[in-house]
Amino acid sequence: MNIDEIFKLIPKVDLHCHLDGSLRPKTILDIAQREKIPISDNDLDNFEEKVKVLGNCKSLKEYLNKFTLPIKIMQKEEYIYRVTTELLEDSCKKNIRYIEIRFAPLNHLENGLKPEQVIKTVLSAMDYGRKNLGIMSNLILCILRQEPAEYGIELIKKARKFLDKGVVAIDLAGNESDFPPEIHREAFKLAKEYGFHRTVHAGETGIPENIMKSIKMLYAERIGHGTYAYKDKQITKYLKETKIPLEVCITSNINTSAVSSYKEHPIKRYLDEGIVVTVNTDNTTVSNTDIIQEFKYLVEYQHFNLNDIKKVIKNGIVYSFASKTDKTNLLTEYNSFINNIK
Repeated sequence: MNIDEIFKLIPKVDLHCHLDGSLRPKTILDIAQREKIPISDNDLDNFEEKVKVLGNCKSLKEYLNKFTLPIKIMQKEEYIYRVTTELLEDSCKKNIRYIEIRFAPLNHLENGLKPEQVIKTVLSAMDYGRKNLGIMSNLILCILRQEPAEYGIELIKKARKFLDKGVVAIDLAGNESDFPPEIHREAFKLAKEYGFHRTVHAGETGIPENIMKSIKMLYAERIGHGTYAYKDKQITKYLKETKIPLEVCITSNINTSAVSSYKEHPIKRYLDEGIVVTVNTDNTTVSNTDIIQEFKYLVEYQHFNLNDIKKVIKNGIVYSFASKTDKTNLLTEYNSFINNIK
């Protein structure tokens, strides 16, 4: 079995995938036309350039502009359900066996939906995916850095009823440069008290101290990206000792100019130093990638070997927020595949 076949067939997980960054361009265009949302080009090929980053942005702020139209078309239950189902279908095609989808429910209230309706709709699509597509999934709710702290607190209170019913964790996402973690300290304290898992985008845009702030102040169990951890030896030492995983998304880091190239990304260094690393897509549409492509980049530019690939996939299973039963099933399927590679 060659490496391309292994990438295709090996059971995979994706722990860091934003729903609104992973919509099919054709679907965005279709819904925009139905809802009479102004778009600059109705030609699909030209339109894709509006919702994808083809190359690099100057910053994360510029990258985040690509989410404006996808969010605008996700304002009705039928469309939220549709795009969630399509993401699960697309994930299945890459043999992703378990995915943690994340999004910010408060972004989808323009047409009068309540946060609870938005969450229920995504969970309903995920239930469909589990029953009909055979893909396991859980939901992570994002608090947005730029929003008032009380918004995050209120979201957690509303989301409590969905805990262990598909919602597993709270995340902090958005413009890291201008809004430090401590703004949302009370929200994450409440999340911990309620029993939510916690993951936080940190160290993505050149502020390594945000990694430690997220762990100490926000009780983060995993770190989204953590790209700049290498800037501080004490941080990398702490990550290694505590086994707090990094949710690495290499193409996204290049898109946002967090790193200059695939070759320069610190992921292999982290892995070799004993830091727990997982490999994820972040945004399949905005970053114009998929999980298999991410692994191919790692082999081509980072000199990952098969053992490295196996290690990061197993890390993804072990450090997921999946239930004990789902983890057992995932590990059984993964080990069965590994043991039969010839």
